[in-house]
Amino acid sequence: MARIAGINIPINKVVHTALTYIHGIGDNNSKIICEKLNIPLNKRVNKLSEEEVLKIREYIDANFKVEGDLRREKSMNIKRLVDLACYRGSRHKKKLPVRGQRTHSNARTRKGKAIAIAGKKLTPMKK
Repeated sequence: MARIAGINIPINKVVHTALTYIHGIGDNNSKIICEKLNIPLNKRVNKLSEEEVLKIREYIDANFKVEGDLRREKSMNIKRLVDLACYRGSRHKKKLPVRGQRTHSNARTRKGKAIAIAGKKLTPMKK
């Protein structure tokens, strides 16, 4: 089993697809890694030699911020915005969309499940 950046990447997948299991490496970056290290894109992880796995591991450590470091940086950036009490920070704190999206009819993913307003009864109209 190949362990890169603290992640056990799946052994039965193609190399450039398996590398995307690492947080911080997407499809484009995985193809760049394979090209730089002269690894064929259609080669499977279980066919990689120990030297190739070592080269991939060293290249990722030298050139990419992945997994824990990346997650920590993202959370620190959000914490900085909240501490500054800027508009974006207040939106993060309230768990609302940050980038200007409308919230009247959408934003259910960010706001969570809709809550019914309890005790709101319509009063009969007077004539």
